[in-house]
Order: sequence, then C-alpha cells, then structure tokens
Amino acid sequence: MEQPPSYLKQRKTMTSNGRIISLDKPLVMGIINVTDDSFYNGSRYKLGFRIAARAEQIIREGGSIIDVGACSTRPGAKPVSEQQELKRLAKALHAIRKKYPEAIISVDTYRSRVARMAVGDYRANIINDISAGELDPEMFSTIAELKIPYVLMHMRGTPETMQQNPTYDNVIREIITYLNGKIEQLKQLGVSDIIVDPGFGFGKTVDHNFSILKNLQVFRLFERPILVGLSRKSMISKTLEIPAAKCLNGTTVLNTMALLNGATILRVHDVREATEAIKLVESTTRQPDYQYI
Repeated sequence: MEQPPSYLKQRKTMTSNGRIISLDKPLVMGIINVTDDSFYNGSRYKLGFRIAARAEQIIREGGSIIDVGACSTRPGAKPVSEQQELKRLAKALHAIRKKYPEAIISVDTYRSRVARMAVGDYRANIINDISAGELDPEMFSTIAELKIPYVLMHMRGTPETMQQNPTYDNVIREIITYLNGKIEQLKQLGVSDIIVDPGFGFGKTVDHNFSILKNLQVFRLFERPILVGLSRKSMISKTLEIPAAKCLNGTTVLNTMALLNGATILRVHDVREATEAIKLVESTTRQPDYQYI
C-alpha cells in the first residue's frame, strides 16, 4: 500500500472541558485497570489509596494521560455488568480527582452511560472506546453531546470472540475503510476531536499486528492523532515465547518503531520506559539529514 504524502499533518491540539491538550510531541497514556482479570496483573488496582499511588507514579514518570478501565477487554473476557463498571469506576475516579484535580483522565469504556457519568461527575477528559460505538448505539450521540475527545478503535467481534480465527483479505485496507466510515459518522454529529487506534490485538493474529505496525504511517491519512496500545501484548509474548511479565523490553522496541512510524499516543503499563523512548526518538529525528554522496 502506498505511503501517505509527506505534507499530511496530524492535529496539534485537542479540546476537552475547555482545556487545550497539546499534541506537539508524542504523549504517554498510563494504564490503571480497576478490574479482576485484565491480561497483565501488574496493571490491576482496586484499593483507593493504591489507585491514587498509581496515578502519582504515572505523573511522576512522565505520563500525560491516565487511562482508567473498569471492565476487562482482554481476549476471551466476559463483560461485567454496567452497574459494576460504574461502581468500580466511580471509586477510582474519585481517588484520582481528589489527589490530582487537574490530571488528564481517559476512561476506557464502550458504554455511553458510563461515559456520561465519568465526564459529568468526574470531568473525564477523553473517552477510549474499544468498540467504535458497535457495542452501544448511543455512544456516538453521547460523545457529540459531551463534546469530548474520543478514541475510535478498530475491533472485529467482541472481547469474548475477537480472537476466534480473525481473517482479512487486506488487513490495512479493511481497517482504514472501517475507521473512515466511523469518522464520517462522528463528523456528521459534530465530533471533531477523534483519535484513531488500529486496535493491536483486538481481532487480529500476530502477523496482522506486525503488518499494522509496519504500515502505521498509512493511518496518517486521517490527519488525526494515532494511539497505539502495544504494551505487553501477545504479539510480543508469542513471538518471543515469554510471559507478559517479561515483555517490557519487547514493548519498548515496538513502541520505538511505532513512534518512528507516526504514533502520537503510547498507551502503556510502563510509563518511564515509554517516556524515555519518546525522548530518544525525538533526539534522533530532530537531527539534520546529511548528504554523504
């Protein structure tokens, strides 16, 4: 597939609750899961003081966004009830907002009622929806009403079924076509701050995931921020034949490749290492090109 023209530029700002979020350089989104069964147990936090401590760690290590999820979306996961998700999330958001009232918070949910509560009661800044509105028909209209930045992610199937033999004729073209249709729907509703996420590990084989990473620059065609969630994913553990707990080095390698291919936001468990990767990539890419022949 052809690479996008070099003159295409991603948006440099997003607006949330009257606040401008700068995208002049890549950002790190640190993960807090308030669940019992997220695939990496190092990201699970349940007690209020531990949630607040994790938020402090994300900020201290250079994270710009705190992403909070209360419903596991790992492969094979069964959904928790909406009431349980609301209860878990309210506890976490209260703990974070009490200590860090100005933190930029993203809420990982596919339910419009949860999104409405998070924004209305706790001033969440971003809604991160793995389903692109597929699992709740009210999500797009809710985002339009809330006027909040929205992470639009590609997923085939549901978390419970998505890894049951996913197949594509052309994985890049099919994801691009799908996301383009969803962006048009959101634009018709007046939503302008859209972050695209190709959905690593969500209805893709290991080879599909590496194809997306290699061709990530193609997603610049949307001229929107690109979020990548590669952290400790199975594409690393299966390729290297190691558990998720030992996938930090692999995560840093793939995050570096993503940055070189146009990633704007790195969603990670390990914030300090991602921040360092951004600094090193920036130090390299700002150097002049020399003609040596």
